[in-house]
Amino acid sequence: MTHRNAYMSDELQQIYDQTVDFVSKEVTPNGDTWEQEGKVPRETLHQMGSLGMLGLRVPERHGGLGMGPLASATFSEALGSSTFAGFDVTVLVHTDMSGPHLVNSGSDEQLSQWMPGILSGETILSIGVTEPDAGSDVAGIRSSAVKDGDGWRINGTKTFITNAVYGDMTILGARTDPDNKYGISMFLVPAETDGFSVSKKLDKHGWLCSDTAELVLDDVWVPDSQLLGEPHRGFYATMQNFQNERMVLVGMGVGAAQAAIDMTNTYAQDRKAFGGKLFDLGAIRQRMAMNQAKVDAARSLMYHAAWLEEQGIDNVKEMSGAKAWGCEIVNEVMYDCLQFHGGSGYMRESPIERMHRDARILTIGGGATEVMLEEVAKRSYSAH
Repeated sequence: MTHRNAYMSDELQQIYDQTVDFVSKEVTPNGDTWEQEGKVPRETLHQMGSLGMLGLRVPERHGGLGMGPLASATFSEALGSSTFAGFDVTVLVHTDMSGPHLVNSGSDEQLSQWMPGILSGETILSIGVTEPDAGSDVAGIRSSAVKDGDGWRINGTKTFITNAVYGDMTILGARTDPDNKYGISMFLVPAETDGFSVSKKLDKHGWLCSDTAELVLDDVWVPDSQLLGEPHRGFYATMQNFQNERMVLVGMGVGAAQAAIDMTNTYAQDRKAFGGKLFDLGAIRQRMAMNQAKVDAARSLMYHAAWLEEQGIDNVKEMSGAKAWGCEIVNEVMYDCLQFHGGSGYMRESPIERMHRDARILTIGGGATEVMLEEVAKRSYSAH
C-alpha cells in the first residue's frame, strides 16, 4: 500500500517504487534461504549496485546521485517492505551508516580509490565503533591507534559489527589522543589487513540473514593514506552521521510495520471466526486502525526530521524523538500483528514471527530508546 507523504517528490516516489519492486522480486521469495545461511548473497548486492541503488547519497562527481536525507528515508522505508530486516540492515549499514563517513571525510584520493567498489557492491562496508564497553557512549571506546612510521598501529576489540564477517572494509574508530575523551580517529581497514580478524560470528535473536561479528585488532598497521578525515576528529564525524543512522532504522521499521499491518488485515479478513471473519470483530478492526494511525504518525515524524536536515536545520531533537517513539511503535504493532495471527503467528514458518523478532533490536541499535530520550530531554530545557 502506498502512503501519501507531503515530502514525496516524483524522484523520491520513483526510488520508493523501484526499491519495493526489487525487494518483492529478489528478496522476499529468497529470504528464508538467506536466513538459514546467515548471509545475503553478494550477487544481490551487486545487482543493487548495477541499478544505482547503493549511491543515493554519494555526490554525483563520485558516481552517485547526490541526494539528501529524504532519499535515505524513502529508500529505508521501501527496503522495510521486504519483511526481511536482516537484508534491510545489510544494505543500510553499507549505504547509510558506513558510507557517509567516506563521503563526509574522505580525501579525493580516498574517494576515487574506494568509491567505485562501494557503488558497485564489490566493496561492502561495515562501521566499527561499538566495543564490549562502549555502545551508544562513543567517547568510551578503548581501541587505540598509535602513530608508527608513516602509518598507525591499531589494537583493540569491537563487537556487534554488522557486515564484518562477509564484508570487505571496516570504517573503524580508535582512540588516538589518550588525554582527550573525544580524541578518536577513523580508519579505513580492509578485511584482508594483517592482524584484523573476526573472532566470532554472533548468533542473534533476529536479523538472521545479516552477519554480525566480534572483531580483534591485533597490531593492525594501516598507512596514513587510510586515516579518514582529520586525526582526533572521529568522534565528531560519528556524531555527524548518527541522525542518519537513527533515521534509516526508523525507516526500515516503519516499512516493515506497514507490511505487517497489510499482512494482518488480509489474514483477519480471510480467517473464519465466530460465525464470520476475524476482521468483523470491532476489537480487532479498531486496534488495527489505531496501529495504522501510529505507523502513519511515526512515518510523518521521520520524514519531517529528514526534511529539517535537508534544509540545513539542526534535527537532533526531532530525529532522536522519531527514533525513540517510532521504534517502540514498530514493536507494539508487531506484537498486535503476531497476536491476531493466533497460533500460526507463533510458528517459525510464519513471516510475522520473524518480523516480530527482527523488530526487537530497533529500540536498542543505533542509540537505545533511553539514550534517544535523553537527547530530546537535553534539548528541552528552557534556555535561562
